[in-house]
Amino acid sequence: MGQIDHRAEVREFLSSRRARITPEQAGLPAYGGNRRVKGLRREEVAMLAGVSIDYYVRMERGNLSGASDSVLDALARALQLDEAERDHLFALARAAGPGPRHRRTTPTTVRPVIQQVLDAITDAPAWVRNGRHDIVAMNRLARALYAPVLADPRRPANTTRFVYLNPAAHEFFVDWDRVANDAAAMLRLEAGRNPHDRALIELVGELSTHSEIFRQRWASHDVQFHRSGMKRLRHPVAGRLDLNFESMELPSEPGLTMNVYTAAPGSPTADALKMLASWAATQDLAEAQPTAPDQG
Repeated sequence: MGQIDHRAEVREFLSSRRARITPEQAGLPAYGGNRRVKGLRREEVAMLAGVSIDYYVRMERGNLSGASDSVLDALARALQLDEAERDHLFALARAAGPGPRHRRTTPTTVRPVIQQVLDAITDAPAWVRNGRHDIVAMNRLARALYAPVLADPRRPANTTRFVYLNPAAHEFFVDWDRVANDAAAMLRLEAGRNPHDRALIELVGELSTHSEIFRQRWASHDVQFHRSGMKRLRHPVAGRLDLNFESMELPSEPGLTMNVYTAAPGSPTADALKMLASWAATQDLAEAQPTAPDQG
């Protein structure tokens, strides 16, 4: 995959969103029982959005250049886009606008103060990722929690690469199928925001080459935010962990997101995290011990 075909991205995203809405869902009469298209017709979307059929056809063929915010808002309402899909539509329109195509730099490191913040969080795994899902910083407990991900010597470690290309991910993530779907949808959202990120294009190419499941998920053009929820893991040391997570964008570090995992006080997972913290401290101590000199 040498580059992302922007017109194809727009075409396939709009057509896939149109195909999932029935006339009944859109509040339109469905004349006859033998519709030749799945979902809404183009002229129905144009009518709902208040634009001409020719204008909508031009947009669905991949040309969003010049589309105003009001037109995009109307199109988002007509296609019943959720917040993440609307964000994606506007990102695709920005990429189609005039002017040079600047590649946004994706951070791969953090300032020392961000690492200090992570290290100050001692009772919860906390780590920072970029939009490609590269892990760029972690605290001690996060390193222990994500030890299976970090076992791959490639750096920066990438959680989506682990999910799709490492068989251990199926054991590590209790809800692997949902995690895999979320990862592809989040990566698709980032591709809309930063379509000229060479490393992102290469990652998508690698995953597409080696994973049929990723190719299927990528082709769905689904996008979503991943702001909070539950992560259920099977850790090789701590066992089953049911963790709440919060994902927070860092305003001082554009493009970076901090993830913090917590457990309900007094729960088995809270006890398991304490045990994991103790194990992590033991591992750090063992690594810090000087190697005994060879007495031979």
